[in-house]
Amino acid sequence: MTAEGSTIQELSPPQESLHVLTLTPFYPVPGDDAQGCFVAEPLSWLTKLGVTNTVRAARPFYRRGAAADSSAVSDSKVPARWVRYFSLPGGLGLSSSGAFLFASLLPEIRRLHGLHPMHLIHAHSALPCGHAALLLSRELKIPFVVTVHGLDAFSTRQVGGHAGKWCARVSRSVYHSACSVICVSKKVRDQVVEGADARVNTTVVNNGVDPQMFSPPDTELDVPVILSVGNLISVKGHELLLRGFAAVQDQFPGLTLEIVGDGPERSRLQKLADEQGMASKVHFRGRQSRRQVADAMRRATVFALPSRYEGLGCVYLEAMSAGKPVIACLGQGIDEVIEPGVNGCLIRPDDLQELTDTLTRLLQHAELRRKMGDAARRTILQYYTLAEQSARLFRFYRGCQS
Repeated sequence: MTAEGSTIQELSPPQESLHVLTLTPFYPVPGDDAQGCFVAEPLSWLTKLGVTNTVRAARPFYRRGAAADSSAVSDSKVPARWVRYFSLPGGLGLSSSGAFLFASLLPEIRRLHGLHPMHLIHAHSALPCGHAALLLSRELKIPFVVTVHGLDAFSTRQVGGHAGKWCARVSRSVYHSACSVICVSKKVRDQVVEGADARVNTTVVNNGVDPQMFSPPDTELDVPVILSVGNLISVKGHELLLRGFAAVQDQFPGLTLEIVGDGPERSRLQKLADEQGMASKVHFRGRQSRRQVADAMRRATVFALPSRYEGLGCVYLEAMSAGKPVIACLGQGIDEVIEPGVNGCLIRPDDLQELTDTLTRLLQHAELRRKMGDAARRTILQYYTLAEQSARLFRFYRGCQS
């Protein structure tokens, strides 16, 4: 029995299919199967356990893209219908966005509930989906849960001033009313509990990885590659990584840095690479598909993302599943997974010298990389597969019904 399949086979589906309404602002769209993959991928595993998922993905009317067409469906095995709702642009409208989403959803969800009763609503993030789930829960008289994926649990980092205070107030109402708040790490749970101002029922369900997609290569490439995957925003630490790469590049012939992802920092980071004379060695790959990311993980020698603001970080788990030594930062959700020096490396945020020393040590010692990568893979297979995540969610769903 494989590690991926064992947890699923240990659970028997209920006699009656459990019908869950999933509300999410994150979900794959045509041409971008990485968007919201952390929501979509567990759903096919839940289907094996007898869960029927109706998925509604939410997007405000002013945002364009593939999801603007409500008929658009993703490549996900559990398709979603996109729902557009009214909201004022920017943070100003976030606190009221859940109420508008509720109004957009109610007629259809009430009709679907009459045809095929829903047992539970699972919302992703307090705003707007958690607030909409709270209002639907009251209307339909069914419980709801909400998953918090990041450290900005009350949207006060995203939205400032009085608007941010209203976001926090609505988020607290969501957390207090939920059957439970599912957090992707203990660090995220700490943020929820600290800001809730009252007792909140929380549970930790870590994200999982498909270890077949993110599998180790047969052999390591002769030419060393440092890989980083993440949105190009300042908190992800790409500038620090570029400076670390500049410090070690001359020691390792042929060394290159691949950066997968896109965002507002891209032009500035490319300019920095040019100024450091590294343009030919630093490759900005932009957004890539899940398969392309998995292939990049297999090509990599070392994975590094010195992010200083991570609730957990699925990309670390994916790199570990691919048998790669990873470099992450202390004080983030991932430090609940990484045992320093055993299955990965942790450095202090913004510490260039520590990053440089860690990169040098890993690039110099192939046996250290192999041992660390093997231990990382074992960690994933034991605790962090999609099968394990889905089994925990399934048990949790059943508990909400008792």
